[in-house]
Amino acid sequence: MPSVRPAAVAGSFYPADPARLESVVERCLAAAGAATRAPRALIAPHAGYVYSGPVAGTAYAQLAGLRERVRRVLLLGPAHRMRFEGIAVSEADSFETPLGRVPVDAAARDLALELPRVQRLEAAHAREHSLEVQLPFLQRVLREISLVPFAVGDASGDEVAELIELLWQDEETLVVVSSDLSHYLPYDEARRVDAATCRAIEELRPEAIAWEQACGRVPLQGLLRVAQRRGLRATTLDLRSSGDTAGGRDEVVGYGAWSFA
Repeated sequence: MPSVRPAAVAGSFYPADPARLESVVERCLAAAGAATRAPRALIAPHAGYVYSGPVAGTAYAQLAGLRERVRRVLLLGPAHRMRFEGIAVSEADSFETPLGRVPVDAAARDLALELPRVQRLEAAHAREHSLEVQLPFLQRVLREISLVPFAVGDASGDEVAELIELLWQDEETLVVVSSDLSHYLPYDEARRVDAATCRAIEELRPEAIAWEQACGRVPLQGLLRVAQRRGLRATTLDLRSSGDTAGGRDEVVGYGAWSFA
């Protein structure tokens, strides 16, 4: 019987009601600027939509012209709920949100499992929000897609890069890395730290991103290594914090959005 990874953070990170969720996502997309170059990859944040949704919207608005082209999304994010070695893929046949189910590409998952650092580990996905919060945006901006979801644990940027290179073979595949930036710094200090992270991403310098600069540091590093090899250019779409969107400024969390083309 097909298995479904149910929505774990609907009602907390984003609305559980489908109509309300759709409205929130559309509002975030509508507030974004016009698309520039069609991206091959994106970096988007993963906090509650009230905090990071407007920034995520600037990333996903770039996909407006790719609705008919993109058929598969390689989605990578950090594991927050448990610690484990390597990279975990879900055993589920689909991931569910209030907007419906997104099927998992079983063939791509099996191919990824040939890498020594990739393992089946459903527990890593059961309550993880970093991947789930990206799905309603993908469901709204793309037509029919399959998903290859990876939670990144104790791994290296090179190991993530190897995985991305293995699965990113055509223009029908979009790579999305989920990451927030600095955590719980005063507003002005967070701006300085996040600006340095932004420069490192724009300059494709994975070694310049320290662990405290981005919770998704390892998948970020993997994407930047692949971008170097493929001659892609990173474009900053947005760089803000919770102090700009929906919170106070004593302790903020940083959010950014980038496209790669």
